[in-house]
Amino acid sequence: MARIKDSDIALVRDRSRVDEVIGQVVTLKSAGGGSLKGLCPFHDERSPSFHVTPSKGLWHCFGCQEGGDVFAFVQQHDHLGFSEAVEKLASQYGIELHYEQGGSSSTDKLRGLRTRLAEAHKAAAAYYVEQLQGPEASVGREFLTSRQFTKEDAEHFGVGYSLQGWDGLTKHLRSKGFTDDELVKGGLAVQGSRGPYDRFRGRLMWPIRDLSGDVVGFGARKLHDDDQGPKYLNTPETPLYHKSQVLYGIDLARKEISKSQQAVIVEGYTDVMAAHLSGVPTAVATCGTAFGVDHIKVLRRLLLDQESSRGEVIFTFDGDAAGRKAALKAYDEDQRFVSQTYVAIESEGRDPCDLRMEEGPEAVRELIASRVPLFEFVIRTTLDGFDLDSAEGRVGALRAVAPIIGGIRDKALRPEYARLVAGWLGLDVATVNTEIREHGFKNTRQPSRGSRPAEAANTRIENNAGSSGEAMAVAPATQWVLPDQREPMYQVEREALKCAIQFPHHVGSWYGSVESLSYVSETYRAIHESIVAAGGAGSITDGSEWVEAVLVQAPDDGLRQHIRALTVEPLQTSHDDDNGIRDYATSVVARLLEMDATRRIAVTKGKLQRTNPIEAKAEYDQLFTELVDMEEYRRGLRQRVAGE
Repeated sequence: MARIKDSDIALVRDRSRVDEVIGQVVTLKSAGGGSLKGLCPFHDERSPSFHVTPSKGLWHCFGCQEGGDVFAFVQQHDHLGFSEAVEKLASQYGIELHYEQGGSSSTDKLRGLRTRLAEAHKAAAAYYVEQLQGPEASVGREFLTSRQFTKEDAEHFGVGYSLQGWDGLTKHLRSKGFTDDELVKGGLAVQGSRGPYDRFRGRLMWPIRDLSGDVVGFGARKLHDDDQGPKYLNTPETPLYHKSQVLYGIDLARKEISKSQQAVIVEGYTDVMAAHLSGVPTAVATCGTAFGVDHIKVLRRLLLDQESSRGEVIFTFDGDAAGRKAALKAYDEDQRFVSQTYVAIESEGRDPCDLRMEEGPEAVRELIASRVPLFEFVIRTTLDGFDLDSAEGRVGALRAVAPIIGGIRDKALRPEYARLVAGWLGLDVATVNTEIREHGFKNTRQPSRGSRPAEAANTRIENNAGSSGEAMAVAPATQWVLPDQREPMYQVEREALKCAIQFPHHVGSWYGSVESLSYVSETYRAIHESIVAAGGAGSITDGSEWVEAVLVQAPDDGLRQHIRALTVEPLQTSHDDDNGIRDYATSVVARLLEMDATRRIAVTKGKLQRTNPIEAKAEYDQLFTELVDMEEYRRGLRQRVAGE
């Protein structure tokens, strides 16, 4: 059997620098001592354990224990046999190979399928580019011109055209020595009853290349009205083309991605072109599939995505519902990146191609510069699903975003997002932090396997419990979970309930101003509603009769147990005389009302932040007046708490 001459193999090995070949796939940085390191392309890792030693022509991964010379790398990465790996590198470095026992005449038989398919795709790409200049392709040239792409732009990206006839490409590749079987296996042709015919016909063609620059497939855009196929048609799965692993434009963007530590993910071929031509050379796009795990692996290796990295991945999506859904899908994969992830969505829903056409290249650059962290986008999108003008809506929104904040990988960012959410919802930061602590462990993307069943059950119950008395009345007794008493807010709520139950005659007039939503804790709110249902503090003078009336109104034994505890728990005061207890009790209730007023003020401020003072002047003025009134009301409560 014929084989490549040993002298040619040695020549290819000598010319093919191992760091240069591997550097096309993996971002390598100095590891000292003449060694380079990067993230291993053969297993998923957070810290680089993949080392390359150019002086020895070797590589080794201390994580998965794979290693070898430049041929071994190409064999494993591209799934090739030894001869195929040698042939691929020889072609890349312009080296002519010679074969023993049959010489070059048997070359085609010896070359592996993948190498043959890569050559067929290279020839097909050149053929399509040539056809774009023909008379039939005028519709394709008009399409490009309408999107402000020049002839030179098309040439730079290798854009071509497939003729409408049935077998133009098939005949051309046959003349180049390729077999029908190779064309069908490569996805360039389709096997029909009368023989193979071109898969792509009458379409604008974009070549899809891998990291090394080899054409592995095509993306084809419909141009003719009588074309019954989809708007975009891509190469099917082949030995060369795996849609979950390829990114359009990666061959042009890989060096800039490594250099700038930035990758921009756009949605289509023309968006990649527009971004690159607008000064965003790190743009790539998926090819007919959602952005997924394998795409992340490709980018992580280029970004050298490790714990010490400060890279960024920016997703651009349309501003419509589909675009938001795509962004949320990207968020599901966020934890796989160490680099920070962002979203850039144009306010009017325009993609980079449209934006460049309508406002110029600067607008595309500004879009990328205006990116917001993916976590912020997901939180804001989640909040959009709630009525933030209602207390119930704000509580529901807080519960919805608490697991998101709790799931933020960077612990230092969590407090900042807690403060932002508190401002957007008009809640105090302590309330938000408490909710994050109570429910934040429920990261829906990576469920905690270590959570105790009781904790999970309590969390589900708290999440499912309603905010109204009716909802609580039908809830099981196990729902009444006491809040963390280390929080000053909950200390005041509990103390106010103790005053209302133990000394109703001292707080009757003040407690009448307390509303259900003055209590953040659902359990304490339910006790308050039992007090109101019993007639309100001060309605019954006899202590035992009053407590019994409150207990009767409680929805179940679980809540009654908490009420009984409040009847005997001492107040947190040293006063034991009637006047002293009266002053203390009224100041506690005043403090509760002050905290409620503070939350309402924050809510109003949040509304002001969301209201345009020019477009909605009347609403803005009304909110401002309400804010002034509430500030005055709170000032009076503070004076009472201070004993003035």
